[in-house]
Amino acid sequence: MSRRLAVFIVSFWMAFTAAVLADVAVLPKLEPVTVATEQGATMFTAEIADTPELRARGLMFRHKLPPDRAMLFDFQQNRAVSMWMKNTYIPLDMVFIRKDGTVAAIAENTVPLSQDVIGVQEPVIGVLELAAGTAKKIGLKRDDKIYHRMFETAEE
Repeated sequence: MSRRLAVFIVSFWMAFTAAVLADVAVLPKLEPVTVATEQGATMFTAEIADTPELRARGLMFRHKLPPDRAMLFDFQQNRAVSMWMKNTYIPLDMVFIRKDGTVAAIAENTVPLSQDVIGVQEPVIGVLELAAGTAKKIGLKRDDKIYHRMFETAEE
């Protein structure tokens, strides 16, 4: 094998390995989230999107979301939040959550791949994305409570 070919193979392998490791480094953490409604409490295992990279990617390019899974976007401060469905292949329910853990608004059955803006003007600190139809199924409404360490409800 020529020296030039060997250098190419090693360089390619190093670049490929670095790319794979970089992707692994930004995998979201999994944490429990409990949604409390008049019907009772429902627990989800949520991927936590708490960095700009994780929030930008969200659930893009996924083809399924199990009914007991979710993604929780942590914006780390109260603010007006806008979302979209670009490159997201599955319909979702988006739950906009205030700092005190109460639901500010729910966008149900969002349209896959849409670039329409989905948001609320009321300041929120987080958005919980659930499989479409989940909010209706569990009876989720405005002012219901979400329990997770990022909300004030964590102390209750």
